[in-house]
Amino acid sequence: MARRPRTPTTLSVAGLTTLLVTVSACAPSTTGAAPPRDRQSTSEVALERPPPSPARSTEPAPRPTSDGRPQVAHLTIPDIGIHDLRVQPYRGKTDDGPGTAIQNRGIAASPHGRTGGVGPGGVGNYQVTAHRNTAGGPFAALPELRDGARIEVTTDRRTFVYRVTGTRETSFRSEQSLAEQRAAVPGHPGRTPDQAVITLSTCATQEDHAAGNYWADGLGNPEHRIDKIGKLISSHPN
Repeated sequence: MARRPRTPTTLSVAGLTTLLVTVSACAPSTTGAAPPRDRQSTSEVALERPPPSPARSTEPAPRPTSDGRPQVAHLTIPDIGIHDLRVQPYRGKTDDGPGTAIQNRGIAASPHGRTGGVGPGGVGNYQVTAHRNTAGGPFAALPELRDGARIEVTTDRRTFVYRVTGTRETSFRSEQSLAEQRAAVPGHPGRTPDQAVITLSTCATQEDHAAGNYWADGLGNPEHRIDKIGKLISSHPN
């Protein structure tokens, strides 16, 4: 008897059976296989950070100031040849009677108290005055002192270093001008100081006379004074 030909449906089933057998043979067995490793996502990797470094101290560096106590000191200004000039403190105000008497001894005077300034290194205005033309003229070259020059004030325990920052002119015939010279912040009466400054003051006799101004007070001081202002930049023990 003649063999019947396979129908397309029979061929398709046979082909499907063969395909399933092949796929089944190629698929890996899961019996006894190790579980797949967890992988971090890209976002998780990107969020990883190294451990933070130790925090830095936020405490401010110690300030080079003193308690402002008035005391005997010695002044050195290398740029104008001043070395170890004695600065004598006294209670009063710049260029008054007691201060002028001290200057007449050939040394510098520094007023303190209600109408004066602070002591060496103190926050506020350390005021130092000396003669330019008499008593040996210790401040003869003060008008030549330039910005940036170094000023050293030495006490029995510490040396305070200031740097010249500017020049002012004071008129003895103006109460406002005198108030500005003697202010805790030079030039700004009534302002609360937040740093230590120094005012070095001497007479402007030559300049006044050259301008035809021969006015003088009862102590022989001419009208104008030349003031050099400096700011404290450091200090160190002796």
